Amino acid sequence: MSAPRTVLVLGGTTEGRAAAAALAGRPGIRVVSSLAGAVRSPRLPDGEIRIGGFGGAEGLAGYLRAERVGAVLDATHPFAAGITANAVTACRAAGVGLVVLRRPGWAEGPGDRWHRTGSVATAAALLPALLPGTAGRVLLTTGRGGLAHFAGVDAGFWIRAVDPPAPPLPARHTVLLGRGPFDLDAERALFAGVRPDVLVTKDSGGEATAPKLVAARERGVPVVVVDRPPLPAGVDRADVVPDLPAALARVFASPAPR
Repeated sequence: MSAPRTVLVLGGTTEGRAAAAALAGRPGIRVVSSLAGAVRSPRLPDGEIRIGGFGGAEGLAGYLRAERVGAVLDATHPFAAGITANAVTACRAAGVGLVVLRRPGWAEGPGDRWHRTGSVATAAALLPALLPGTAGRVLLTTGRGGLAHFAGVDAGFWIRAVDPPAPPLPARHTVLLGRGPFDLDAERALFAGVRPDVLVTKDSGGEATAPKLVAARERGVPVVVVDRPPLPAGVDRADVVPDLPAALARVFASPAPR
């Protein structure tokens, strides 16, 4: 009997857990999920678990060789650009196939009042023009990274995060700890309680994190949407978990170019 083919899944996202569950049930596949360890008490996927970094692209390439990994599935958050870049470099160095799993991005619909921007820093710079003076209220759902950009904005902030964020933070802020996904009723209740003048969020994409956009639309709240970074050129991308068998078959058959 041949040894199982090892698939390394990067990321503890909803899609990563679903992919690990789908792959763990396939005969002849060994699934190892790598979690960064940045979130306390993460939801663990099926299969083997590895927690912690690899030491950059070189360390990841060494792990791929040592564990005889046959394919890497990058299911990290769409904004984890550094991890994706390291995965591309490491897979090319080790001659290992790579699939980047990305949930579809959001699209503005009728009734939405969106302001798209390229970074968290420019999102913060947009806020003064969208707020009704210093009494303005901002619902911030961009995660713990980059909050220092909002520290100089004179407004009230409600910051939603899984774990307590580190300073510097806006002078007037309330931290709302919670782990999504949040359904539409929960988001409606949040908007009713906070009464934000602006929602700031990242284009994480997918349906699970979209109810806050519906709640903003219903209340006429403008939304500052930070666009996701582009993927490196030449990667094999799968948009949804059902695409994985075909995508993985391609990379198993044709290792990534060196």
